[in-house]
Amino acid sequence: MSTSHRIRSFEVHDIRFPTSRDRLGSDAVHPDPDYSMAYVTIRTDGTPELEGHGFTFTIGRGNELCVAGIHALEPLLLGKPVEAFFADMGSFWRHVTGDDQLRWLGPDKGVIHLATCAVVNAMWDMYARSEGLPLWRLLLGMSPEALADCVDWRYLSDALSRDGAVDILERAREGREAREQELARDGYPGYTMAAAWLGFDDEQVRELVREAVADGWGAFKMKVGADPEADRRRAALIREEIGPGRALMMDANQRWGVSEAIDYMGRLAGFDPLFIEEPTSPDDILGHASIAKAIAPILVATGEHVPNMVIFKQFFQAGGLNVCQYDPCRVGGVNEMLGILLLAARFGIPVCPHGGGAGLDELAQHLCAFDYIAVSGDLDGRVLEYVGHLHEHFRDPVTVRHGRFRLPERPGFSSALRPEAVEMYRFPEGDAWRGQ
Repeated sequence: MSTSHRIRSFEVHDIRFPTSRDRLGSDAVHPDPDYSMAYVTIRTDGTPELEGHGFTFTIGRGNELCVAGIHALEPLLLGKPVEAFFADMGSFWRHVTGDDQLRWLGPDKGVIHLATCAVVNAMWDMYARSEGLPLWRLLLGMSPEALADCVDWRYLSDALSRDGAVDILERAREGREAREQELARDGYPGYTMAAAWLGFDDEQVRELVREAVADGWGAFKMKVGADPEADRRRAALIREEIGPGRALMMDANQRWGVSEAIDYMGRLAGFDPLFIEEPTSPDDILGHASIAKAIAPILVATGEHVPNMVIFKQFFQAGGLNVCQYDPCRVGGVNEMLGILLLAARFGIPVCPHGGGAGLDELAQHLCAFDYIAVSGDLDGRVLEYVGHLHEHFRDPVTVRHGRFRLPERPGFSSALRPEAVEMYRFPEGDAWRGQ
């Protein structure tokens, strides 16, 4: 690769898919989501030109704020040599997150951190493309020391130090080749959310669950929280269709208070749920810990609205979760995801990232593969969420067979949209929104 590539442009789009029309993504708190993304393409000069694609995820209104956040980060990178960033991705991350005035808006949370995620992931996509590797393979090729140095350990070292992270990665070297061959052969286990959105009626749920069982899915998730009797009826329906041998998970999307969550899950325990996701406010670490203690052996899963690895550290330390569900479009990009994976390994917590359409699955599959091969070495309790819509808009969509994700092999982070999707779903000009 030439050594003269400098960042010359940001192209940013407000992309919104009208999923609310079909009640896709509907839950107890968000009945009408329009899956959306603030989407950035970063390009360089030089020969050949390099490009990287990244995005953050929203559900409609406010997506324009994330677009503005990406533009606010643009001056930090324009004209900078990408080779220097690729040689030290930890310093790159600190450069993007360390601007003193922008940092005040978080720090490491809110709109500016969502924008950070899009920009950081775009640069990792560019890095992987420049090496001709899918991101998970790029990470596997990095030394334990280089991987650990991608993470800012300042606020984490009371739980895990940089050297402790290197030790975790060194220990996981044993068996790496066999685990990689296993994933290449069998794929990474998934669960489907596509059958039980809250806006679907019972017959639609039954039909979709039957189809998913026939397609080989072994794990299912349903939305709960709006109506106790309706939830019991639907849980009974799903359990009847999937039988006792398949996993059933539940997701309340922050609907309840602490005591309410404990009571509500007592009424649903008879349907043998594996976990309840986001039972209460995502900021209430001690509340989650109280729920986890009270409803065991039902597990507590959370993380899609947890903004950074410092708060995940506190969840781990307090026993506030049994399943870690970071969102690859909420935390600060690949660097922060690496920190979360290493912290989770330190505490023995399985990581099941938040997925579910609009590119989340495309990103999460890379980190899941890396986690199993190079960090945790364990698939017990690990599944990746799948939703069947919107993948067709990506250049490199996920491939799922018989309920398992096949390893992505094309260079990059699987984060690039098809040009025609950008044109059709740009807001407010795109065809999908004309007349709205």
